[in-house]
Amino acid sequence: MGVIFSWTRPPINIAAHTDQALAVPMQPRARGALRISSKTYGSASVISDLYQQGCFKALFPRAAAGGLTGVFLNTSGGMTGGDELSIHATAGAGSRLTLTSQAAERVYLAQPGPMAQMTTRLDAEAGARVDWLPQETILFNGSALRRKLEVDLTGDACFFGVEPLVFGRVSMGETLRDARFADNITIRRDGQPIFADAVRLSGDIHAQLAGTATAGGNCAMASVIYAAPDAEALLDPLRALLPASAGASLIRDGVLYARLLAPDSYILRQSLVPIIARLHGAAPPKTWML
Repeated sequence: MGVIFSWTRPPINIAAHTDQALAVPMQPRARGALRISSKTYGSASVISDLYQQGCFKALFPRAAAGGLTGVFLNTSGGMTGGDELSIHATAGAGSRLTLTSQAAERVYLAQPGPMAQMTTRLDAEAGARVDWLPQETILFNGSALRRKLEVDLTGDACFFGVEPLVFGRVSMGETLRDARFADNITIRRDGQPIFADAVRLSGDIHAQLAGTATAGGNCAMASVIYAAPDAEALLDPLRALLPASAGASLIRDGVLYARLLAPDSYILRQSLVPIIARLHGAAPPKTWML
């Protein structure tokens, strides 16, 4: 007995095909992760653990100051909406770890939807020190970035961090008329919060920065944080290096904070380099001098 097959053509849905043709295609997203830890080896600090994934890579040039210096780079060439990058670094007991970027990080025009995500966690065990010295993050018009920095210190561990931020390249005539930026910094010692800062900007950022209570028309800024037992002793030396558009305070015992404003990234860097040299206790990483 034969088998009879029955097949019916499905109806053509013109509206569905039209919607698919007009839909914005999803772009590939960059993913990158780094895990780095240091330990002591005699009088030196060396790599204890290294894991790298996706577009995030790390290089370790020789350092003259005895500490371990890691240079991270984003091989995707920048960030845009939906990208996700993360760093988790640990300075083991008694060691010193410095992290910097190969170049400035650029955050480009994003499609509507998810923001680019940059998450950094830094841990420093007893007697250790971690220095977070990335170069500038440059926001382009239409960019969308959410950034988070969390630092956990144990006992007498030390942290020194610099976060430079550029709102459009003035020399290229760029202005941020439509962008989104969210930033959170949290520092804890032995599990207790000792510092927190948050920034939220959305929409016409150029206009928002023009106010006297915000940035006075400056298009570049940086946060400088030093959390260590000797923070108070460094307050006056830090203030001596600051331009007129900056201020520094000992916001609590063991926590020194400064915020700098500048018309552009070039002038901001002129102020930051001597500050880094003073609080880092050594010459800035070579990537800062190229």
